[in-house]
Amino acid sequence: MDRLNERAELMGRMLDTIGAMKNMPAGIHSDAAIRSAAIRCINCGNTEACKRWLQEHPDGAASPMKGCPNEELFKSWLED
Repeated sequence: MDRLNERAELMGRMLDTIGAMKNMPAGIHSDAAIRSAAIRCINCGNTEACKRWLQEHPDGAASPMKGCPNEELFKSWLED
């Protein structure tokens, strides 16, 4: 459970940092996309790099961390 909570927090922080939280789509298709994103985050091996990246961007960023398994998905939410 600790890993799930940690990854959910990191994913939420990433979305907040890039400003995508307010652009997250709603509906049944987006629910599946969010679940898939959460699974990719849970299985990601770059947790420490993600934490560092988030610490280095306290005032926000224009795009997600390079190499994030959800990079393209999160970018698409910025474009909507």
